[in-house]
Amino acid sequence: MTFWTYLLHCADRTYYTGHTDDLDRRIYQHQEGILGGYTSTRRPVELVWAEAFETREEAKAAELKIKNWSRAKKEALIAKDWDRLKRASIPPAERQARASTSLGSAPRLRSGNREEEEPIITAPPPVIVLVRPQLGENIGKAARAMLNFGLTELRLVTPRDGWPNPDAGPAASGADIVLAEAQVFDSLAAATADCTHIYATTVRKRGVTKPVLTPEAAAAQVRATAGRSAYVFGAERSGLETDDVALAHSIVTVPINPQFASLNLAQAVILLAYEWSKGEALATPPQVPLDPPAPHGELEGLIDHLVRDLDTAGYFFPPDRRTMTLRTLRTALTKTGWSYNDIRMMRGIITALGRTPKKR
Repeated sequence: MTFWTYLLHCADRTYYTGHTDDLDRRIYQHQEGILGGYTSTRRPVELVWAEAFETREEAKAAELKIKNWSRAKKEALIAKDWDRLKRASIPPAERQARASTSLGSAPRLRSGNREEEEPIITAPPPVIVLVRPQLGENIGKAARAMLNFGLTELRLVTPRDGWPNPDAGPAASGADIVLAEAQVFDSLAAATADCTHIYATTVRKRGVTKPVLTPEAAAAQVRATAGRSAYVFGAERSGLETDDVALAHSIVTVPINPQFASLNLAQAVILLAYEWSKGEALATPPQVPLDPPAPHGELEGLIDHLVRDLDTAGYFFPPDRRTMTLRTLRTALTKTGWSYNDIRMMRGIITALGRTPKKR
């Protein structure tokens, strides 16, 4: 039997990654909205990439690897542009330093009856593990926090109210893909069985001797680890138990006010997800250059204009304080980096204020 990993391009220009043993039937289900979930509200969808594998495990592993890639990496994969995929796989902070370094090649992916080299990629994104979460809405908020920063693999260990939970969807605010793919386990050991490094998030060491890292240091270590990593979070009320922490390899502790060391579940998730995302090519706000400061002569013109109108209005009273008041006014106005447009606007305002109001 052949198993497939595939990429769909959705109507909102996002990408969906999945795997199946019947590619034609699965694509039809996505296109008709039969499956529900993420793609049902983003139709029409188009199949843009697929690879065949001999086992379901290989297909699932490829899906997990690709689903958290940046848009640039997915589009390079679709185009089979391995050089571009190599470049997109390098964290922005390292890209310039490594621009002249050869990245070599990684193990091959099967594609039908041929094999193609796949370039070396960065470590896979960490999985988020919630141990004994209590409220469905908190699971949904954690999913929303994950997707904000490019994480989609959520694992739940014995959620108190079972799974799926109807309260999770509304709280996720559109992070449907995270909830749809969430997996449930009976124990933390089972949930992290495929992970090579496990990070327990806690503000207390609970008597267990482990390396203690900040979120930033943990994120750097995750990106440098070849295998899968897991961030583990405890229940809302009590956090992780001592046995949970003992299973982990490292402890992640957020520097926090010791007088109020209380974070809710989504806040804790977003702190770690944000630090990890710094090494990814996620979207950034557009940078709009500031207008250059105006020549000083323009500012002097504004000050003269203002003083003239203040004189007319009788502002400088008593007269013997005029010099000091002018000095204070000049000091305040020269503190700012007024642009030409700023000065033009202010002079227009001053002129408008000096006009006699029109009778209606």
